[in-house]
Amino acid sequence: MKIEYDRDTDSLYIGLRSVRAISAKEVEPGVIFDFDANGKVVGIDFENASEFTDVENLPPLPPE
Repeated sequence: MKIEYDRDTDSLYIGLRSVRAISAKEVEPGVIFDFDANGKVVGIDFENASEFTDVENLPPLPPE
């Protein structure tokens, strides 16, 4: 599992598996599930993450 937080966009991504996502579905406003070719969830993206959790303690994304 991999957790990434982008402070610039206030987006929190939880990668559940190291498989390429081929589709996505917004299941609640601001909560997007990513799916693989078999329809299994590979990650969850939270837009406006600071509304859901304490983002101050999350590490920032590494520089590209």
